[in-house]
Amino acid sequence: MTEQRLSPSQKRIGGLFLVAVFLIILSSLPWIGAWTTVGAGNVGVVTRLGAVNRVVNPGFVLKIPLIEGVSKMETRTQIEQVDATSASKDLQDVKATIALNFHLDGTKAVDVYQNIGTEYKDRIIAPAMQEVFKATTAQFTASELISKREEVKSIAYTDLRERLKKYNIIVDDFNIVNFNFSEDFNQAIEKKVVSQQELEQARIEAQTKLARAQGEVDAANKLQEGGALSPIYIEFLRTQKWNGVLPPSGDGLFLQVPSN
Repeated sequence: MTEQRLSPSQKRIGGLFLVAVFLIILSSLPWIGAWTTVGAGNVGVVTRLGAVNRVVNPGFVLKIPLIEGVSKMETRTQIEQVDATSASKDLQDVKATIALNFHLDGTKAVDVYQNIGTEYKDRIIAPAMQEVFKATTAQFTASELISKREEVKSIAYTDLRERLKKYNIIVDDFNIVNFNFSEDFNQAIEKKVVSQQELEQARIEAQTKLARAQGEVDAANKLQEGGALSPIYIEFLRTQKWNGVLPPSGDGLFLQVPSN
């Protein structure tokens, strides 16, 4: 079988094709290329020789090779979750997992890039969450942190919103995933709950006995008419003395009442 050789024109076409593919790949590289794309939910900060030049919206972006670069910054809602520790008003150790939903103000992406950079989560958000958590929990006792959880959340949310606003970071929501306390405190809370339950049960039983006694007194007063034995009161006395055994046929009743 004879080997088929490429003609000079075919070789030129093949070479041009390889060069074109190489240039396409090269042009898509972040700094070397002449174009890039910015995905949905992001904005692109275009820098020229290190200085911020402009902000571009999602889509296809043309740039000057080797001179301009594009840094992408997410503007849709993000979440930052951290483990935080603090002390309550009554000096109990408090641990919690807290979560923050936030997004960047896209129109201020240049300011964020220039003043903070792309690492704004580690530089600004996480420290702010820790600081606000400590300041908020210090206003409540450990028991109040549990019973007033929504109030604690609201205070922390408002504080974080104001702190991060100046950095062009918009707070959407704040959540306390869980509270954890020391083992001694947890045992004390459990004992307190049991004691409260026992006291409540004793109170209910005392009220029940008091109501029953009052009912018997009211019934006795109603059955007696002016100190005399009424027929209704006589029946009541018979019922109280009955031992559950029926008398023989023809016998008298349990209580002999003298006739007038």
